[in-house]
Amino acid sequence: MSRELRLRLVLGLNLALAAGLVVAGVFAHSLGLFAAAGDTFTDIGAVLLALLAVRLTRRSPTAQRSFGYHRSTILAAQANAAAMLLVCGVIVIEAVRRLQNPPAVHGGLVLVAAAVAAVANGAAALVVAGDRNDLNMRAVLLDTMGDAAANAGVAGAGAVILVTGAYQRLDPAVSIVIAVVIAARAVRLLMQAADVLLESTPAGLDLGELAGTMAAVSGVDAVHDLHVWSLSSEVRALSAHLVLSGHPTLEEAQVVGDRVRATIGPRFGIAHATLELECESCVQEDGEPCAELMDHSAAAGSPAGAAGDAGRHLG
Repeated sequence: MSRELRLRLVLGLNLALAAGLVVAGVFAHSLGLFAAAGDTFTDIGAVLLALLAVRLTRRSPTAQRSFGYHRSTILAAQANAAAMLLVCGVIVIEAVRRLQNPPAVHGGLVLVAAAVAAVANGAAALVVAGDRNDLNMRAVLLDTMGDAAANAGVAGAGAVILVTGAYQRLDPAVSIVIAVVIAARAVRLLMQAADVLLESTPAGLDLGELAGTMAAVSGVDAVHDLHVWSLSSEVRALSAHLVLSGHPTLEEAQVVGDRVRATIGPRFGIAHATLELECESCVQEDGEPCAELMDHSAAAGSPAGAAGDAGRHLG
């Protein structure tokens, strides 16, 4: 099953689930079901973001957007997080009102609707779990599992109300807990989006380890001006200056640069690396260039001379 098909199935399931929870919430007078529906709507946003990411990977960069459309998912994530916080505010305000004057909640309908929702969340998690190695898919999986837990909590509250005929305030109390969970996820999403837009070093990436790995490549003496940032939650870019051993020709320098890219790409998830290759300085006591360097530079069309004078920017 393709990734896009998995996401479409989960999207359809969540849309039906959210609509069912809203209808059940109206008839059961249950804010807990409305909160569960709000939680499901946040999942719908996450699935739409994941679908958008899948679509954008197929679009080629343009002259105006040379890095492509990867940041579109970050802008969408910010909008999704803002909507989540708005939903949380509405839920909390209504929950406080109901705590003061709780309406009669139909515990049986709450129990059935929330239990069905929890089962549906479990089914959606199974669909997504087949492709959980991808970061977007893993995020959708975690959100779906969180929804299952929230719906189980609402079902528990419905069961208590059904059995006891009391504890009506349990429904808005559970709603507040769900709202807090949603708000925490929204804030985390906003912080992740801010990190990408501020071009922060990607979470979990050790710059020291990366620099050490690059410096350990044969032909590299040192690494400086190392920068790593994210174009999206999936795509990482890098720029760095490499000081090469000795005074290699341009062809030799390019081989070293390719070797560095091949080393760091799979291990650190670097999709785009721009490397400026520099030759180590060679100056005699009187300040004149070394004879070896002068011989290389004097050769007609010598690539080493160009590399020695100003380095070489290879992107």
